[in-house]
Amino acid sequence: MANVGFIGLGNMGGPMAANLVKGGHQVKVFDLAEAALQAAKEAGCSVAASAHDAAKNVDFVITMLPADKHVVGVYLGDNGLIHDLPKSTLVIDCSTISATTARQVGQALAAEGIAFIDAPVSGGVGGAKAGTLTFICGGEPAAVERARDVLQHMGKNIFRAGDTGAGQVAKICNNMLLSVLMVGTSEALQLGIAHGLDPKVLSEIMSKSSGSNWTLDVYNPCPGVMDNVPSSNDYQGGFLVDLMSKDLGLAQQAALASGAATPMGGLTHNLYRSWSQLGHGREDFSSIFNFVKANQK
Repeated sequence: MANVGFIGLGNMGGPMAANLVKGGHQVKVFDLAEAALQAAKEAGCSVAASAHDAAKNVDFVITMLPADKHVVGVYLGDNGLIHDLPKSTLVIDCSTISATTARQVGQALAAEGIAFIDAPVSGGVGGAKAGTLTFICGGEPAAVERARDVLQHMGKNIFRAGDTGAGQVAKICNNMLLSVLMVGTSEALQLGIAHGLDPKVLSEIMSKSSGSNWTLDVYNPCPGVMDNVPSSNDYQGGFLVDLMSKDLGLAQQAALASGAATPMGGLTHNLYRSWSQLGHGREDFSSIFNFVKANQK
């Protein structure tokens, strides 16, 4: 059993903190949203008055925050945790941010003798609730190994991608591929529908053929084809278009920095940005199916 401070209780962070409690850990939580704090309290967490309060007298600090600026602010700001975290604390940032920012935070904490790993996740809200997330870690091997004590209660796969920042690089590579597959799957299904095919039958055919992929087989974007996925819930309750657009932006920044060629990633980023600008940013990213549909003649 460990004492854990958990900061950031959104769609992903809330269920993750609840699973830590189920795993037998003592969890103190903080979030700016009162409703999120109440839900965490009902799940067995203790509520902290501030981020600093959540990080007091704990073995691990876990953050799950929206973007780079929030992570930098929590750790390195004028009132950042770096100023009073004990050296015995292991910091685990599960946010999806740029590798550059992850390295900045990691290096600053290391200078104070505080261990840090970046550990973004894959698996979506469903995986967060079920405790089946994949953690993609960057950091010293010993720190990643130590983190397993708590990560194992929130996920079923824990990988070390490399040094600090490597977890973020691997995560954006994964999400770029995921988004490309989602657009391609949506196009294929819409093409079949346009020619009178039943999308359920077409999905079954493709899932047993060379077109099989995760977005088709597990997270089908066509309404009515699959139960318990966002497409059958008016595209609510999943991974937001705005978040996918953010991750694709990070991928494009990384591509520019390294000179890597990502033409499909760039095109897909533009599609998701356009879909968001049309007012669909708060829908699940599988709603790109409707963007494809709207652009058919």
